[in-house]
This record gives sequence, C-alpha cells and structure tokens, in this order.
Amino acid sequence: MKNPAYRRVLIKLSGEALLGSSSYGVDPLACQKIALAIKEISETGVQVGIVIGGGNIFRGIQAKEAKLERIPADQIGMLATLINGISLQQAFQNISAPSRVLSAFPCPSIVEQYTYTAARTYLDQGTILIFAGGTGNPFFTTDSAAALRALEIRAEVLLKATKVDGIYNKDPIQYPDAIKFERLSYSDVLNQNLKVMDGAAIALCRENRIPIRVFNLFSDRALMQAVMNQPVGTLVEGL
Repeated sequence: MKNPAYRRVLIKLSGEALLGSSSYGVDPLACQKIALAIKEISETGVQVGIVIGGGNIFRGIQAKEAKLERIPADQIGMLATLINGISLQQAFQNISAPSRVLSAFPCPSIVEQYTYTAARTYLDQGTILIFAGGTGNPFFTTDSAAALRALEIRAEVLLKATKVDGIYNKDPIQYPDAIKFERLSYSDVLNQNLKVMDGAAIALCRENRIPIRVFNLFSDRALMQAVMNQPVGTLVEGL
C-alpha cells in the first residue's frame, strides 16, 4: 500500500449516509460500515475529522410542513447532528477505534464543546473526531461547517462522502445521459450551479485553497483511494 497523500483530512458525511436500508433514523450496520472504513485510513496514520449532517432525522421540508421559523428549525437540525455524532462514535467504540464527539454548542452533560485547539490536540493523538452541531449558528449548512472545520483543524483536503460517485452535469439517477466530471475548478462548480455543496462552502475552500474530492462512500475502497489522492470521484481545486 502506498503512503497516504494527506496527513489530516476532513470528511463530510450526510445524515443520509447513516440510514443504510432504513427510511428514517440511524442504521447500526451502516454506522459500522462507515466506522470500519474510517478506522482503516486512520490506521495508516491519517488524522481524521468528520462533520456529520442530520438529514436522516430532520430536514427543511419538515420545518415548512410544521410551519417552523428558520431559526428553531435549524436548531432542531443541529440537535439531529448531535444524535448522529453520538451514534457514529458508538460504532467507533465497538471496533476499538479512539474517537470523540465535539459539539459546536454547549451540551456539557453529554459531549465536550468544540474548540479548535482541543481538536488539533486530539487529532495529533490519533483520535478520530466527530464535529456535531454544524457551525453552532442558524442559516449555515453542514457543508459550510465542513469547510470551516477543515480550515480550523488545518486539514489538507475536504472529502465529501456521498452516495454518488462524483459530480455530474445533472442528476445521474434521473438522467442516464448525465456526464461525470473528473476534475473541476471551484469557479466551475459555482458558475454551473452544480449544487454538490452550498456556495458559501465552495467559496471558503476556494479562498483558502482546500481541494474537495466528491466520491461514493459505499464504493469498495473509495475512501482509501481518496486519501491516497488516487483518481476516484471528482476533484475540485484551483485549476
């Protein structure tokens, strides 16, 4: 096996990644599969931070149906990410992988509150970190949280783990003739409105030259290929 291309990475996981075969909530088998793949790269010496979403528990469409204002709706979403973070941390614990959940908002009886200094210390110790609570503020997506945490922990790449094997010019599920991109610039993603991540996250990565690789988390060995900087998924960088 080649040496990893990166010393420290930030993985963005959607809440839907934890669904597995379920239609709602957290599937323990999906958590275990994700934890095993991440433990494998951690054992190569790669330091791993993870930002987790909450869409498997609460999504914006539910807020509209319930006639919730944006701020409390986003707060519910932040709490959903905490549930997911704890669930994933338990999966790591079950396979003897050192891990810790850090929350963007205070929840001292359950998890430690995030600080960038503590996060860097834990990463240097080989602890896998799960960043819950988004940015801790409404109106920001977990994509933006991923870009922010990547900067704060000095990650060398942002790995966007999805159920699709890269970025396409249109939805490959709906359109069989969709074309996959191997490489794109940040400006390409923004100008073509490709919606792989929100514009604020892309712009933040562009400003700070953090490459983004989008790949299918559940494709065999895809995560390992991503940390080796092998041609998997789609790479977004400054071309």
